[in-house]
Amino acid sequence: MSTAMSIEKKVFGRMKDGTEIYLCSIRNKNGMEAQVINYGAVLVRLYVPDKTGKAEDVVLGYDNLESYYINKPAFGATIGPNANRIAGAAFTLDGVKYTLDANDGDNNLHSHASLGYHKRVWAMSEGDNSVTFSLEAPDGEMGFPGNKKVEVTYTLTEDNALSIHYHADSDKDTIINMTNHTYFNLAGHGSGTICDHWLTLNARNYTPVRAGSIPTGEVSAVQGTPMDFTSPRRVGDCIDADFEQLTLTGGYDHNWIVEGNADSMCHIATVEEPSSGRTLKVYTDLPGVQFYAGNFIQDEKGKDGITYTKRTGLCLETQYYPNTANEPAFPSAVFGPERAYDTTTIYQFQV
Repeated sequence: MSTAMSIEKKVFGRMKDGTEIYLCSIRNKNGMEAQVINYGAVLVRLYVPDKTGKAEDVVLGYDNLESYYINKPAFGATIGPNANRIAGAAFTLDGVKYTLDANDGDNNLHSHASLGYHKRVWAMSEGDNSVTFSLEAPDGEMGFPGNKKVEVTYTLTEDNALSIHYHADSDKDTIINMTNHTYFNLAGHGSGTICDHWLTLNARNYTPVRAGSIPTGEVSAVQGTPMDFTSPRRVGDCIDADFEQLTLTGGYDHNWIVEGNADSMCHIATVEEPSSGRTLKVYTDLPGVQFYAGNFIQDEKGKDGITYTKRTGLCLETQYYPNTANEPAFPSAVFGPERAYDTTTIYQFQV
């Protein structure tokens, strides 16, 4: 076992124009290892020890670059400039209407299916225990205003935490609401559904949605509903309940409101997997988290010959609320010359 942090870099694949895509592996002394690539700033593998010390890969993904070209579920991807949905694929900012790609019915999802940051080649630099990805995006790209410089840094610590730090500067006010779209299965990425995982969300409220998974603009209490994870609950206990919010979205796929002070790090979620003994704690300085239970994964051919199916991974996507660009009462995701985008999310593993 390694006694110090190490980073290894190798070719993962080549783009159609011959550009080499690299995979960087960050390892700590405990046998934890994060593997990231500079296509999509994607987290490809995450090896985490279980209660016996055996490390297994606990995130869904692919073995090859070609599969990430498609990656319909957005496994492991950095989503930007805007994650989640914008109603009507448009928003108005400073009196100007900006039109986006209508790629999810009439709405916009994850900025753009082929031009979003999860489908881009990023510049890459390595630190002692971190990898930083960077890109520049011109004014008007995908319909979003502002010339932007964006950085995403993955850092692995010796206490088994994977930190993701985002920073973006824009020369015009614009919408920036990035996230990481990793699907976790703490029993191992090929071990079946996540319905037996236990989840706690430190959130007394969530944002209900209408058809199309667009928030209604309301804030609703979770108490007395299947949306209540304020104390530990099996993910599968109520996921198919006859509850309008769940039938609308095929299971959990909603934004919960983070409890705590704005812009300070808060503990939003804990996931426990009994068979492996692995526990994941999620910390963020963002106001929301999208808990998605993988309801729409369909026969995805993944790593190691595994085929992923419905609910074989869960996402905890820290974020500003969906459609915040069109909801003045929601926390603002407007960033520009007077307000840089700068945020951190930490995924802390324990046994």
